[in-house]
Amino acid sequence: MSTTTITFNQLRKLKDSLPDGSMRTIAKNLDLNVETVRNYFGGKNYEDGKCVGIHLEQGPDGGIVELDDTTILEYAQAILEGKKSVQFHN
Repeated sequence: MSTTTITFNQLRKLKDSLPDGSMRTIAKNLDLNVETVRNYFGGKNYEDGKCVGIHLEQGPDGGIVELDDTTILEYAQAILEGKKSVQFHN
């Protein structure tokens, strides 16, 4: 687990580039609620999903997002890179 900083627009672009069903795949493989994964990418459904340790700061390019845990980000990047056997653990 590590912390990283990314722009909000970069995070949304990554989410929008993922194939259909990726949110569910990430949620299943990381044993998370799918709404929690969506919240990681900027969603705001806190009734069904949890807050995931993202911190937003206003600024250019949608603002800056500090991610306390990059596991979901790394999993999404691995999906985009076409890695079939991604293994991550909470």
